[in-house]
Amino acid sequence: MHFKDSRVLKIKTTDDMLAILKTKGNPLSSFKKGVKITVYNKMEKGYSYTLSENPGENLPDGFEFEITPPEMLAIGIFEGHYMNDCLLEFPKEWFLKALKNNVLSPEGPNIECNYFKIKSRLSLQEWQDYGWVPNEDGRINKEHKILSDINKNPDIRGIYQWAMRLYLGRRIPELDKIQIKRWNAIKRHAGQIKANCKRGELSCRIKQRQLLLQWGMNPFI
Repeated sequence: MHFKDSRVLKIKTTDDMLAILKTKGNPLSSFKKGVKITVYNKMEKGYSYTLSENPGENLPDGFEFEITPPEMLAIGIFEGHYMNDCLLEFPKEWFLKALKNNVLSPEGPNIECNYFKIKSRLSLQEWQDYGWVPNEDGRINKEHKILSDINKNPDIRGIYQWAMRLYLGRRIPELDKIQIKRWNAIKRHAGQIKANCKRGELSCRIKQRQLLLQWGMNPFI
């Protein structure tokens, strides 16, 4: 399998992404339990993990995605500008479908790539300031002191990166437990949509609907 290609550090366009996927992209069939993944992108070089499960199988007890991470990518999230340089870490089919749907934007954030056409993302600095992801010292929110060691929380781009790796087959029980708790807390937004919008009225509360989509929950309620 191919995990390292210096071209991922210079991605500027979707054509750049396609060129890498066509020559070095790893098919879904090559990702199996026991496979070691070595990460190489603009923000991480050298971190590695071994898949404990096959993609999409045996998620932690009591947890499931209403919309899976690759489906989220293909529908349109984070203004198309998130993890585009991580395309060798994950199955090429995940990115090819998103590229076909024209919802990736390596050039820069583009709200037209979001399904609900509304701004949805914070900067990495804001995520670090809020304590949701590790800063350079590995420190995160005081509530999560258990993860003060950056080696226990390697998902420096946030919870969607965690979700992609979880769905791919990585397991870090200590980390997964905390992230699943955060994930489930977002369900309150679905309740607010149901309480204030007519069923299927997708123009109602679109910011909350985009948020639900980006947390793997059904926004089409």
